[in-house]
Amino acid sequence: MKILVGQASPVIGDIQGNLAQCLAAVQAASDQGCALVVLPELVLCGYPPRDLLERHDLITACAKAAETLIAASTGLIVVFGTPWQDQAGLHNSGVVAYDGRLVRVVHKTLLPTYDVFDEDRYFVAEPDPHPVDVAGIRLGVTICEDIWHEPALFPHSRYAIDPIDHMTDCDLILNLSASPFHTGKGHTRLSLIRKQAADAGAVLVYCNMVGGNDELLFDGQSMVVHPDGRLLLQGPQFQPANLAIDLGDEASGTDLAYQSAAFEAEVYGALVMGVRDYARRCGFKTALVGLSGGVDSALVACIGAAALGPENVLAVGMPGPFSSPGSIDDARELADHLGLRFEILPIGDSFDAFQNILAPIFAGRASDVTEENLQARIRGTLLMALSNKLGPLLLTTGNKSEVAVGYCTLYGDMCGGLAVISDVFKTDIYRVCRWLNRDSELIPRSTLTKPPSAELAPGQKDQDTLPPYAELDAILRMYVEELMDPKDIVARGHPRQIVQRIVGLVVRSEYKRWQMAPGLRVTSKAFGSGRRLPLAQQWHSRHTGLLE
Repeated sequence: MKILVGQASPVIGDIQGNLAQCLAAVQAASDQGCALVVLPELVLCGYPPRDLLERHDLITACAKAAETLIAASTGLIVVFGTPWQDQAGLHNSGVVAYDGRLVRVVHKTLLPTYDVFDEDRYFVAEPDPHPVDVAGIRLGVTICEDIWHEPALFPHSRYAIDPIDHMTDCDLILNLSASPFHTGKGHTRLSLIRKQAADAGAVLVYCNMVGGNDELLFDGQSMVVHPDGRLLLQGPQFQPANLAIDLGDEASGTDLAYQSAAFEAEVYGALVMGVRDYARRCGFKTALVGLSGGVDSALVACIGAAALGPENVLAVGMPGPFSSPGSIDDARELADHLGLRFEILPIGDSFDAFQNILAPIFAGRASDVTEENLQARIRGTLLMALSNKLGPLLLTTGNKSEVAVGYCTLYGDMCGGLAVISDVFKTDIYRVCRWLNRDSELIPRSTLTKPPSAELAPGQKDQDTLPPYAELDAILRMYVEELMDPKDIVARGHPRQIVQRIVGLVVRSEYKRWQMAPGLRVTSKAFGSGRRLPLAQQWHSRHTGLLE
């Protein structure tokens, strides 16, 4: 049997555009003599549609698009994802069509409501999943989370039912998926799919969507796995594709080596896709970045240029009274290497003007972080003015380490429409930048070797305020991503006072993260919809004194 896996890139709410992608996959399958087409979860409306699912007009538009796609299934089995309304309520469903008619609508059984997922808010679950018989083939149709109930890999399951157990005597197991990306997830998926294919005793076809939808990035990497564990097909990462495979004799000996990109390549590829799709899907054709000569803005500029084209990215240097000459030189050199337009807007006069205005009220008070933040806010005002006047998307340049501890300025360097690297720790920023320089010096060497500094005070260095980034990031990974108790972090060998101070900064900076631009998610725990902490609370505040 020859099948086509349609690794589509649906746009949330673009029903007609998404339908066109599906129809193109059906045509490609027909042209290549395939008998079955598999498309991703909720491909007609895009994932996650969130509260758009509460709009009757969207559900009606999906229903009409589904009718069109069903009618296009002439001579083919077509299985695709869409929201489906019936008397029981709204479902996250897989439609099975054959030869121009509807065969059955299969509803998702396991509705994830954790991390970035909130499906129980919208959908009704299927309590009794079972296979579909169509054109002489027995299909086990599952939807994303339905295959993630696997005690061998996830011993603390949230579900009482395993849909795979109900897919008996199937010729094929299909999984229509919208599985968000984070680094290293590919190996987990492959292990899971191999286990489920073995348990079902059938080839498992995993069709995952691709593209960036707000904070969530979908990497594709669709797979076809034999029950004996052989990898028969692997889709590309971060790009759509229509992938045909013949499950007949020519696939009998196939066992592909799983292709896994290096950490740096995965992070960079994900962020480039995320910026490109966010900009296009929000109607932006150009981008703007404040280029300081530091490593963070350098990486954001590289990502922006790769995503939108260097001719569509404006870089702006804004030297202040404490900026080093080398920083503006580094910024200009990087802009030249990337082919970016580069403009200089000095902020010294503006800073002096603000200080003069505030002088009568500030009289008798020493300079402190207030004046440092004032410089950042002048820069933020200039960048927002350029964004307003010229129309580009302003890309913020704060990394996860800074965002975690509040080493960033509200209405200053936090200004912007997309927080590109807000889920990448500082130490990983350096890793990705060095990877970008692997063949030639794209990012100036001095950018990567000089001590990091915000340059908001004379001789300022980040380590005047923060621990070395290697230590800081290690503590943050444990506290933010692994949710470890501070006492346990100290037990891992980190000094008590440093742990206490860093945890206190994380707790006190929550209000800033609530107000930052949406950030692209590349780890399993980002500062986004998957992390929901209250502002006015005392539980986490106790951590700041827990080690006394």
